[in-house]
Amino acid sequence: MKWEGKRQSDNVEDRRDEGGRSGGGLGGLVGGRGIGLGTIVVAVLAGWIFGINPLTVLGLLGGTGDPVAVQAPAGPAQRPPPQDREAAFVSTVLADTEDVWSAVFKAGGGSYDAPRLVLFHQALRTACGEGEAAMGPFYCPGDRKVYIDLDFFRTLRDRLGAPGDFAQAYVIAHEVGHHVQNLLGLTARVEAERRRSSPVAANETSVRVELQADCLAGVWAHHSQRGKGWLEQGDLQEAMNAAAQIGDDTLQRGRGSGRVVSESFTHGSSAQRMRWFQRGYQAGEFGQCNTLSVDRRQL
Repeated sequence: MKWEGKRQSDNVEDRRDEGGRSGGGLGGLVGGRGIGLGTIVVAVLAGWIFGINPLTVLGLLGGTGDPVAVQAPAGPAQRPPPQDREAAFVSTVLADTEDVWSAVFKAGGGSYDAPRLVLFHQALRTACGEGEAAMGPFYCPGDRKVYIDLDFFRTLRDRLGAPGDFAQAYVIAHEVGHHVQNLLGLTARVEAERRRSSPVAANETSVRVELQADCLAGVWAHHSQRGKGWLEQGDLQEAMNAAAQIGDDTLQRGRGSGRVVSESFTHGSSAQRMRWFQRGYQAGEFGQCNTLSVDRRQL
């Protein structure tokens, strides 16, 4: 991925110096609303409960009540240091999501309000409660920010077998996809639906939300490549491999028992995640990401 020298976003906050546990733990997120990619990953690696995504365990999307009141981080956010290559990469990918989604929204007669991306280390208070590195990257609708502990990328590469810069770009684009869902009012709609649902139905709704975010990441990749031509041989395979490695069935098999329980899926199978990312990439149209309305057999 030929990303060096491209525009970097100004919407990046470096709060890694504010990291560390503040005593709230994961329970501090109950009642908030965050949408994360990596909680199941860490659950598998650490031997925690598997099969329930943070949207269910922590009530981040379908929980009851309003987001908890939290104290904002102290002091103004800093910009990442210019010599920080990982931060520069994240800032460059975020900038391109801004360019792509601004154009897509404009073409549809709307305007795109870009999210801010927060770099943190270990833990940080957010509008959704306390975010922890154990969650992996996540999006908080309460403050419209994407949160990333960059150590997750090493987990993705070393523990999950999903190396490559475009695998990392896919992760960022997936979280920005949740922001797009929020701007379009889909997050509130899904939350209301999940509150009325049984646990199994709520899990299926979560799968639909995550697969749509995968598809939106594909839509971004489509327009990004058309605009910049910055993908190199193997880049798309990196993203597809990342989608496969974080599929619910692959992660469940990785626990050691090899048992797969489809009713507990909350992100979708490896095949589903790859298929919806590829669908978005090939079509480049939001309308093709209709996971919330298609029959379950078409997911």
